Amino acid sequence: MGFSSSIPKHSRRRLPSPITCAWLTLLALSVASAMLTMMPIPSRLLGGGILILALAKSRIILAQYLDLATSPPWLRGFTMVLTGFAVVIFCLFLI
Repeated sequence: MGFSSSIPKHSRRRLPSPITCAWLTLLALSVASAMLTMMPIPSRLLGGGILILALAKSRIILAQYLDLATSPPWLRGFTMVLTGFAVVIFCLFLI
């Protein structure tokens, strides 16, 4: 005799884990970086765009993979340091 559940099938679906969402976001940002290099835009804008995308990817990695989302002060500190580092790199790129 078959066992029937009172829970409908559509409610058994699991939501994607935060790591899966982070991986998909990193994949999308990597594709965006590649697409950005194919556009006919000035090199200064290209360099800035790639640095901004790299900064977004590093923040996702820090928050999700290194689990700093549970510690906002550490995440904010690392983000400030990485942003400062990106600004220095961009200034050197413009010289």
